[in-house]
Amino acid sequence: MVMEDVQSHAPEVALSIDRVGVRGITVPLRVRDRAQGRQDTVARVDVGVDLPSSYKGTHMSRFIEALEAWDDALDHQSVKRLLTSVKEKLSAERACVRFCFPYFLRKAAPSSGIPSLVSYECRLTGELDASGQSFLLEVDVPVMTVCPCSKAISDEGAHSQRTLVRLAVRMTAFSWLEDFIALAEESGSSAVYTLLKREDEKFVTEHAFAQPCFVEDVVRNVAQRLERHGNISWYRVEVESMESIHSHNAFACIERTLPRE
Repeated sequence: MVMEDVQSHAPEVALSIDRVGVRGITVPLRVRDRAQGRQDTVARVDVGVDLPSSYKGTHMSRFIEALEAWDDALDHQSVKRLLTSVKEKLSAERACVRFCFPYFLRKAAPSSGIPSLVSYECRLTGELDASGQSFLLEVDVPVMTVCPCSKAISDEGAHSQRTLVRLAVRMTAFSWLEDFIALAEESGSSAVYTLLKREDEKFVTEHAFAQPCFVEDVVRNVAQRLERHGNISWYRVEVESMESIHSHNAFACIERTLPRE
């Protein structure tokens, strides 16, 4: 029995679609880990293609088929293979895929040295068309900040808060996720930890209060470190402070395209 291919019919409104596909597929994922070689995690995946004005719809099942056949560790070449497969299966000019996943680091407490896992939300987006492949890495890194103004004007103490550093980078060569996480953590008043004993809390508090910083300080610190990194062609860094004594948050953002040598 031959089934009608309704998706291939002409649409009533003949407009091309920039991106159409499937979103929120959960898959196991392997990513490169500097300490262990690789790390197994779980990703939510969005994958899509462009659709010409002459087609009513795309074939959703073919996206799933491409993902089912893909069993690689996440890197530049493996994403390119997946995108090429998607383009071929969907007869598309452009394909895109986005992986959202937690990345785990085992981090030692600063004084006791007791290790615990800290998770960082990461996103990797790849796009492929006739001009080539683009690759965007994003990672969210929580830090602690102490307000310099509060410290300067208060007889005792100062207000502190959790602050989120959101990094987005386009790279010219492979770079470890760990490097970007460390770079962000070094830019605030203190890193944050999952497990802290009393001696660790004392260390973190004193360390943070010794280097208070505004969101403006943090975003500049991160940007300066990114510009010195060497493997980045473009970056965007946004810092958002979840203010502890205000009913609003504070933020700052820097976006730059770096000259290529």
